[in-house]
Amino acid sequence: MSKSYTHICQHEKEILEMKKEGLTHKEIGERLGGYTRIQVKKFVERYNKKQREIAKGKSVRRKGRPSKHEGELPPSVQKLDRLSQMRYVMASKDRYIKRLEMELELMRDFLLLTERK
Repeated sequence: MSKSYTHICQHEKEILEMKKEGLTHKEIGERLGGYTRIQVKKFVERYNKKQREIAKGKSVRRKGRPSKHEGELPPSVQKLDRLSQMRYVMASKDRYIKRLEMELELMRDFLLLTERK
C-alpha cells in the first residue's frame, strides 16, 4: 500500500531536530518515510535561505498568485520578535513603493512619446 502524499514542510520541526542531532539527509528521509536525500537537502537549503532573508529584514515573497490574506504576516514571521516583524513589514512596503515608482515612470515615458501631457 502506497503512502499518502504529505509535503515535506509539514515535517519542518522534526527535520530541524534530527539535523541538530547530527543525522545525515539520507537518514532523515528514511526516518520520515520515503523522502530522498535530495528532497531533505533542498528543504534544508530553502529553510536556511529563508531564515537569512528574514534576519536581514527582507520580506520573503512566495511565487505565484498573491494570497487572499495579503495583509497578514506569514507564520514564519509571526514567530519572530516584534522588531523583525516590523522590518519585514517595512521591506514589503518599500518593495510596493518601488513598484509604484516604476509604473509612474513608465506612464510618464508613454505620455511623452505619444506627445500628451
